Amino acid sequence: MFRKILIANRGEIACRVIKSARKIGIATVAIYSDADRDALHVRMADEAVRIGRPPANQSYIVIDNVMRAIRETGAEAVHPGYGFLSENAKFAEALEREGVAFIGPPKGAIEAMGDKITSKKIAMEANVSTVPGYMGLIGDADEAVKIAGEIGYPVMIKASAGGGGKGMRIAWNDQETREGFQSSKNEAASSFGDDRIFIEKFVTKPRHIEIQVLGDTHGNCVYLNERECSIQRRNQKVVEEAPSPFLDAAIRKAMGEQAVALAKAVGYCSAGTVEFIVDGERNFYFLEMNTRLQVEHPVTELITGVDLVEQMIRVAAGEKLPFGQKDIGINGWAIENRVYAEDPYRGFLPSIGRLSRYRPPAEIATADHVVRNDTGVYEGGEISMYYDPMIAKLCTWAPTRAQAIEHMRVALDSFEIEGIGHNLPFLSAVMDHPKFISGDMTTAFIAEEYPDGFSGVDLPQEALRRVVAATAAMHRVAEIRRTRVSGRMDNHERRVGTDWVVIAQNQRFPVAIRADRGGATVEFGDGTIHRVESDWTPGDPLATLDVDGAPLVLKVGKITAGFRVRTRGAALDVRIYTPRIAELAALMPEKLPPDTSRMLLCPMPGKLVAVAVIEGDEVQEGQALATIEAMKMENVLRAEKKVRVTKINAAPGDSLAVDQIIMEFE
Repeated sequence: MFRKILIANRGEIACRVIKSARKIGIATVAIYSDADRDALHVRMADEAVRIGRPPANQSYIVIDNVMRAIRETGAEAVHPGYGFLSENAKFAEALEREGVAFIGPPKGAIEAMGDKITSKKIAMEANVSTVPGYMGLIGDADEAVKIAGEIGYPVMIKASAGGGGKGMRIAWNDQETREGFQSSKNEAASSFGDDRIFIEKFVTKPRHIEIQVLGDTHGNCVYLNERECSIQRRNQKVVEEAPSPFLDAAIRKAMGEQAVALAKAVGYCSAGTVEFIVDGERNFYFLEMNTRLQVEHPVTELITGVDLVEQMIRVAAGEKLPFGQKDIGINGWAIENRVYAEDPYRGFLPSIGRLSRYRPPAEIATADHVVRNDTGVYEGGEISMYYDPMIAKLCTWAPTRAQAIEHMRVALDSFEIEGIGHNLPFLSAVMDHPKFISGDMTTAFIAEEYPDGFSGVDLPQEALRRVVAATAAMHRVAEIRRTRVSGRMDNHERRVGTDWVVIAQNQRFPVAIRADRGGATVEFGDGTIHRVESDWTPGDPLATLDVDGAPLVLKVGKITAGFRVRTRGAALDVRIYTPRIAELAALMPEKLPPDTSRMLLCPMPGKLVAVAVIEGDEVQEGQALATIEAMKMENVLRAEKKVRVTKINAAPGDSLAVDQIIMEFE
């Protein structure tokens, strides 16, 4: 077994590898760029080596820099994580020349499967179902438009060396093909140093289901069931689960056997994933093979009990797999939510900055349920503009899917993040969405269910009343504390009234509160009664309550005469008044937000890559205005209506802040 391994990656996955290595007694080496000098993976590793400036193409994907770190530390093996150099055959070859083990598949398998065009040809030769498309290289946008027309819209434009949603676009017409081709080439060149593009048919109503495979160097290969990854945004997975609620045992077996056959065809060993597109009739088509560990591997670990990272290390050290296909079962259900530094209220645009508060839910591992949080950040740390915006992977496991979902709801509500925009409210909304609950979803879930973007959640009446009852009881506790601090009266509880009006979600709820040593009974004006119990203390940002025997978790902020409350994807101001003040408050005018309709504001921190118009141009609704690059993704900003450009305030190459004015309209 190895004595020391180097992790050629950063963030969450580097921390994850360090944990498994530590478990089997292996020392670890971290590498870091200047932006990651104080990162969590650097703190966790036994050693750390600086490898360059913040941009990945000056640090993490510079093979010479990584090799220098290996030589300096005497590492015997390298785990590449995912992304960066994980599917780079030249890196695997450099390690082989150095006599250092690559904790991944052979170079030949990376070359065969890492290139999507080549992998599709091999899959076809191995009689694996494949999606129709053009497997040759495409020279320019005109050729892309011609090919797309021959295949038939819609089509998927993809980077041959791509992954993680980078360099990928769906096009429904010639204009989108032309624009998508160039953006895909730019992203591919920036992220992978390879701008080759191919085009394939986009399967409508598709589900994205992948099979985890694991092989050793002794000819053994197994599949560890499937993962459902259909909830995606910009072709980037957001929610994953294992097993899939859509597959039956026969389809699972057929997909698994095809995945293993493909792996064996290229002499595959280590952990890898064969991805399929599955239509509504359960017909499945090979999409690609990822010759590395997947981001969503924890859900597979949770239902199989197999530590995939540990097995990757053992396979690289020459050990045989300790189990066969008959030993792989499905135990319970697991769900993973990717927590991103993205603002769902601003079109999921990346957010950067300091984590002024980062308190994930407590990790739990019992026979009844598991809460697991794989992360690479900490409170006070920075979310950088240079790398992927993922903060954490929050996972839950339980014997049934419904139980796993419920544990995830509570875990999301308990997750505290402040200082940056994040997608926790959106994830909570997905967990409560009827289509997700039923398992009836496709890769178009977000586009179909949130066509105008995510603007928050209005709680249903039953849930809203539970929040009203909870905040009313909390307000009473806060009022008692306030009167004690003021010292104005000895009998503090008598000073605090029992009748209040709670205003939440534009509704008024008259309530009466009767308190006792165990909690409070809140009676609504219509006679409905809720029992609230909690040990919440005024000032605590997280309130864990019991309402009518069921848990309720609220993120709480103080506002005038009430609370700012976030729960189950909703963010609402809850005002609590005496009956008389409630009457007066109803007469107050509503403050309107400023009008920015005549401006194009930068929606995220990033670099202005291109401006598509000039002053004086008349633009149509949907026309491209500018392109912003942030966190390795290009974002095209489009006109929301027909307008005339009167002033352009920024030029390509400028670094822009959030809400900085890019251009103005007549």
